[in-house]
Amino acid sequence: MKKEVFLEFDHVSKQYKDFLAVNDLSFKVYEGDIFGFLGPNGAGKSTSIRMTLSLIKPTLGNITLLGKNIVNEREETLAQVGALIEKPDFYPYLTAQKNLEILGKISGVSNLSSKIVEVLDLVGLTSRRESKVKTYSQGMKQRLGIAQTLLHDPKLIILDEPANGLDPQGQVDMRELIVRINKERGITVIISSHILNEVEQICNRMVIINKGQSMVEGNVSELLTGSRMKVSYVTDDNERTLGLLANSNFKENVGSIEKEKLTLLIEHENIPELNNFLSNEGVKVYSIEPIRSLEEYFISMTK
Repeated sequence: MKKEVFLEFDHVSKQYKDFLAVNDLSFKVYEGDIFGFLGPNGAGKSTSIRMTLSLIKPTLGNITLLGKNIVNEREETLAQVGALIEKPDFYPYLTAQKNLEILGKISGVSNLSSKIVEVLDLVGLTSRRESKVKTYSQGMKQRLGIAQTLLHDPKLIILDEPANGLDPQGQVDMRELIVRINKERGITVIISSHILNEVEQICNRMVIINKGQSMVEGNVSELLTGSRMKVSYVTDDNERTLGLLANSNFKENVGSIEKEKLTLLIEHENIPELNNFLSNEGVKVYSIEPIRSLEEYFISMTK
């Protein structure tokens, strides 16, 4: 079954006087995606998100959101979108309940009382609903921010650095919450993040942009297993294996021995040939593991 395109950038550019922030950018986000939007500082991520939310207009190109042109059908389209940009901003001396009541009334949310109960339960803040936001940790504020984006039952939410400032446990909790929202509620999620491990663990698709242009777009797992990658081998004698490889056609692939694992840099399609070579040399291979990370891939795309 073909999935609906929820967001499409079609040759979009944004010019600020002498500065080209976004340059002919094209990518697609499909229904059901947890989509990673990656790029180094100054790559054009924030500008792109602001154009998606119609906070600024593109200089060239078209942005289609939920099948509608974001410039021409702004109000109707944004009514189906939730967004948490940078850090959540609430009235610190009001409770979470009161903050959501105010935001819900501004947004015209129907059945507001029951909806507040629902979203606070979803983000795990029911027991602190009557606490003033000033007493919340950063992680709790982030979760309250996500609760706010869900008040009006959006089809798509956009999260800008949702794990920013969180400790390791807070990052885990945030990842689990995002996956739950996506799987249980069927909400498409776009995550702009510099925490690459976060994207690698939960996103199914991604785009990497640099200097306002798309460097690569596609399925996360396929991108990380394609082409030249780092692979770890555990054999019956890593030192001997290293010596054999150093005197073979695979000498350019040799890395080092790290924590009892032999690391190699090799093209994906050449791994069977390497395995055959080791077998013929009487080497027992106990495990083979790709260890290419999104961080390595990101650096290779944006260096």
